[in-house]
Amino acid sequence: MAGPNTTVPLLDVNRDNKPHRDEFVEALAAVVDSGRFLFGPDVKELETEIAQYSQVEHAVGCASGSDALLLALMALDIKAGDEVIVPSFTFFASVSCITRLGATPVFVDICPDTFNIDPQCVAEAITENTKAIIPVHLFGQCAQIDRICQIASEHDIPVIEDAAQAIGAAYHSRPAGSWGLAGCFSFYPTKNLGAMGDAGMLTSGDAVMADRLRLLAGHGMRPRYYHQAVGINSRIDTFQAAVLRVKLRHLGDAITSRSKIASRYMQLLGDGGLVGPDQIVLPTVDPNAFHVWNQFGIRIGGGRRDALRAYLAERGVGSEIYYPVPMHKQQCFEYLNVDGSTLPETERASAEILNLPIFPSLTEAEQQQVVDCIGGYYQAGAKAAA
Repeated sequence: MAGPNTTVPLLDVNRDNKPHRDEFVEALAAVVDSGRFLFGPDVKELETEIAQYSQVEHAVGCASGSDALLLALMALDIKAGDEVIVPSFTFFASVSCITRLGATPVFVDICPDTFNIDPQCVAEAITENTKAIIPVHLFGQCAQIDRICQIASEHDIPVIEDAAQAIGAAYHSRPAGSWGLAGCFSFYPTKNLGAMGDAGMLTSGDAVMADRLRLLAGHGMRPRYYHQAVGINSRIDTFQAAVLRVKLRHLGDAITSRSKIASRYMQLLGDGGLVGPDQIVLPTVDPNAFHVWNQFGIRIGGGRRDALRAYLAERGVGSEIYYPVPMHKQQCFEYLNVDGSTLPETERASAEILNLPIFPSLTEAEQQQVVDCIGGYYQAGAKAAA
């Protein structure tokens, strides 16, 4: 149990994995005994299970979520002169996949409540050079993907879903990764479905797209030593697939735990009198979305975010800022913003967001400690002001 001198980590992968250790060992031992470290049966089985879970016909394993995004754009033949619409409030990989192919990211703003890409901004950013749209389902909650897909369809533009943080999420009860031409998932160890290393997956309801993705992920080679296209080497190894198959069986329980933790935060922070425009703004759940809570992001008003984070750290409470610098302000993308244009909601979110500990085995006592520390910060401020 958490006590006054107990630290609360941002996440604890070991604690979450421990109950399934025997299952992992058994699955990994079977791979060792088989000697099929690449292209083993677990890889195909995982692809089949992810496709079923995501309610699509096809799933293609790859080496990472970053590669999944890159492969999706490669399959669309994205190249120099093309534009791809993407939010700036996201992780680097959502954008680097575009620039690696010589194309131009077109950054658009987010909705202030969900932190997800604003469909109206997407519509306004479309030009004759727009060749793809990458909505990011941030923090485990789908963007307004129905509206985005409708806008894209009107212009005959493919949608590539960045669902790296959103396996298990849904919009209008339709799973993330099943709306666009392709869905891109990350199995980085800290994700809701995390491997023991790097791994990723692409989903698609289009057989031609899925076949193209599989070809490009294997050096563009078919048959062996005959290269139809210039692909890359991106595959999920059998060890990671075996681990992920074990964890997929427990994903529903993990999501349920995360949802309970998120609800408890909402109640504890509200009951503690900590919610308000100059204190904490709680996360918003879109009524059409099923949120899987990869992150629990609060807004800290009044310019106090960094001071609160330092206060928590001093008391052993973990937190993180996803993301402190939006992509349009990153040094490596300065050349894309020569006119100094701004994205006001993105920049405000980067200045105010603070992500609190959330993982399936986080205890109620630990949550209470997090909330008590936040309350202590505001109480100290009130006393100082008096």
